[in-house]
Amino acid sequence: MDRNRYLMSLLTITSILITVSALFAWINYRTIKLPTTIGIMVISLLFSVFLVLLGRLGFSEGVEIAQGLVAQIDFNAALLNGMLGFLLFAGAMHVNLYDLLDSKWVIGLLASLGLFISTILVGVGTYLVLKLFGINLSFAYCLLFGALISPTDPVAVMGILKTAGVSPALETKITGESLFNDGIAIVVFLALFGIAVNGDSFDPGTIGILFVQEAIGGALFGFVCGWIVMQMLKRVDNYQVEVLLTLALVAGGSTAAAGMHLSAPIAVVIAGLMIGNHGRRDAMSEKTVQHLDTFWELVDEILNAVLFLLIGLEVVAMSTDSTIWFAGLLLAFVVLGARLAAVSVPVNLLKLRRDFHPHVIKILTWGGLRGGISVALALAIPAGPERDVIVTITYVIVVLSILVQGLTINKLVKSTQEAAEPNATR
Repeated sequence: MDRNRYLMSLLTITSILITVSALFAWINYRTIKLPTTIGIMVISLLFSVFLVLLGRLGFSEGVEIAQGLVAQIDFNAALLNGMLGFLLFAGAMHVNLYDLLDSKWVIGLLASLGLFISTILVGVGTYLVLKLFGINLSFAYCLLFGALISPTDPVAVMGILKTAGVSPALETKITGESLFNDGIAIVVFLALFGIAVNGDSFDPGTIGILFVQEAIGGALFGFVCGWIVMQMLKRVDNYQVEVLLTLALVAGGSTAAAGMHLSAPIAVVIAGLMIGNHGRRDAMSEKTVQHLDTFWELVDEILNAVLFLLIGLEVVAMSTDSTIWFAGLLLAFVVLGARLAAVSVPVNLLKLRRDFHPHVIKILTWGGLRGGISVALALAIPAGPERDVIVTITYVIVVLSILVQGLTINKLVKSTQEAAEPNATR
């Protein structure tokens, strides 16, 4: 009986989320006409704020229903252990592997050195800003916040870049960084989680082993899974079977990787790059490629819609302490400044050996959107006053990032395009 009740609850929640996502997408298309994912989030956010205001006026029933729905959704598990693998695979399939390899040093440094720089700068800045507002949060927790807010979100980034008009070379850098830095960020988050939450001592050796196991182990596992599925694709010419094989690769591969304590995001990205490049060229017919692309584009759009709906709905579960919200607004500038530093150092190092788009630092900084990954990691922190502060601040920064940066990156690109035309090849 309990199992049946759980399955019915899961089916009911899924049905509600898809239905509401479709309704909000229709409203956005007919009225405000924002990019679909941002439009859904804006309408969801306004709906949530409306419910909160009704609650303040004494009409608490709607708020309680919304809070009950949000409380039943494990955002952390739904994204990190569910939707993320499918979204990363769908994105990686459309990245040209040779363009990615051409930018490997930029992407590698941004996803590693850049992430570490941002984590430290945000951690120090958060500690100072919260002290200014009289909010007590240990430095270890501030660093933990730095780790979860520093990675750019591949879902948000790829959704915005579709219409931003960024040059192919710059799009590869931004997309490549967002695809790979999540796996590295999760490793850093886990290491700092042990220090902040469990009281573990700082042990570089243990952190190094964790990185090798999660990141490098995940990459190797993704390569093996991708290679096996490619060999299977070569031996069949039926697009239904081939689409099903890619679906199994993501679902089974990410679950197996997580079970072996390997980085599922990195494994899925590697597998997606293999299927989208070598698999598309050597193992599929033109008909299969067409159906495969259509299928994964639909998966990408549907899951994106549901994810951004969830981000908007999460406001009903946030702290109502206005001090934390104001601190979050100030910390949004700290995070953006840290992003600027995290981009500037790797790019200026590499400028000694290669040419870049003249506005590369500006575009990479502004195009580094935060999204559901940061919210999911924040919600993974155990319940307590530290979690309330971090979750609320994370939410403020994520919403501002998607709304402000996401809606203006197109204008920024256009304003720099003419001046950069002669040098835009790199």
